[in-house]
Amino acid sequence: MDTVQNSEASTALGSDFAAIFVSLELSRSTWLVTSTSPGSGGKMSKHSVKGGDMAALLERFTQLQSRTKARTGVEYPVITIQEAGLDGFWIHRALQANAIESHVVDPASVAVSRRSRRAKTDKLDGEALVRTLLAYKRGEPRVCAMVKVPEPEQEDRRRICRERKVLIAERIKHVNRIKGLLFAQGISDYRPVRSDRRQRLEALATGDGRPLPPHVKMQIGRELDRLELLLDQIVVVERERDALLFMQENSDTAKPASIQMLLHLRGLGTEFVAILWGEGLFRHFDNRRQVAAYAGLAPSPWQSGTIDRDQGVSKAGNARLRTTMIQLAWLWVRHQPCSALTIWFKARVESNNGRMKKSTIVALARKLLVALWKYVTAGVVIEGASMKTA
Repeated sequence: MDTVQNSEASTALGSDFAAIFVSLELSRSTWLVTSTSPGSGGKMSKHSVKGGDMAALLERFTQLQSRTKARTGVEYPVITIQEAGLDGFWIHRALQANAIESHVVDPASVAVSRRSRRAKTDKLDGEALVRTLLAYKRGEPRVCAMVKVPEPEQEDRRRICRERKVLIAERIKHVNRIKGLLFAQGISDYRPVRSDRRQRLEALATGDGRPLPPHVKMQIGRELDRLELLLDQIVVVERERDALLFMQENSDTAKPASIQMLLHLRGLGTEFVAILWGEGLFRHFDNRRQVAAYAGLAPSPWQSGTIDRDQGVSKAGNARLRTTMIQLAWLWVRHQPCSALTIWFKARVESNNGRMKKSTIVALARKLLVALWKYVTAGVVIEGASMKTA
């Protein structure tokens, strides 16, 4: 039985596809190249190159093609696969620039052994990726999920909103640090983000009537220096964000009408629109299920025999878009009270006697994302939604 299986595997690896299949296991120091080629009898070869050395990687591909040609008399193309990770997409783009077919796979979608102590090494992972690539090229359904690599310009546009989020988090840390230092001295009414923060610091006194200790005041002064730098950077980033949206209004490739349609809806500000467009709505989706799955808002059923239950949303998607949609869902209920989505939400919560608000708002976020996608792509007006006044 084993001999028959190995023979079938050799046939599938060696003759079904006229190509050399290569997987790349990437790390900072080394890249492990695992390959199988026609005429190799289904065997996989492994070779390491220095991490980041694209010239050495291309030279390895040339060697594989030369050896395969010497063995079979035919020059075969190279098809590669790699996991999406820390290296981003520059390797994928470099391979495509050298006329090499490249695929980037979601590592969570690759099937692995469910044993509690399964063996895991780079060699085993490389072989598994090669087998996954073969199955994918054979057309097997749901064998893995390939990543749709964005264009460099689309990827770069995300930087602004993501940088602003990091700066806001750092601002919160410095503000809380200053408030904590002052609260220990009996002061609780100081606001570090106000424009008169320096003047008010000089006039502060402790809760027992003493002047603010000098070392505490100097530490707070240095915290204010860092806070003011962050405030200036946030202003610069927000200006770049607004300028980018305005520039897209005059661009033929950025779908400016869609951005303007989002900005006209009550409850959607510039930051929400920038995140919605930059993180998700600029992509092409075939149906509403793909939209919900991309944001990780698709349901995860668990069904086996008589067991049938819902595990909640999958969370296997764009976390930034998912978080933004849940925040927007709460704002939608507040600013769009007459919309059909808000009426559905309130009726659902009322039917549960006011319980399960959190799970229902997640369902509303999924419905709202699909409705916004239909609105910007097909012009389907959200029922009952109100627009901003001019």
